[in-house]
Amino acid sequence: MPYNIGIPGLILILVIALIIFGPSKLPEIGRAFGSTLKEFKKSANDLMNSDDTKDQNQTNIHPLEKNEDKTGS
Repeated sequence: MPYNIGIPGLILILVIALIIFGPSKLPEIGRAFGSTLKEFKKSANDLMNSDDTKDQNQTNIHPLEKNEDKTGS
């Protein structure tokens, strides 16, 4: 199901939000939404980077080295 809103749809959403929340609350809502989106992107990037480094660390270790670490010799 495509979600192509387009310019008229965005204008309609903004007008409805302006009517519901009023002009004084709209900038606060925009700032809150922006900071939430920024935190989400940061968390997603951190999660992806930690997975990448974890995969790189596992591929750099030779299988025999893993066995030696477990036996302690």
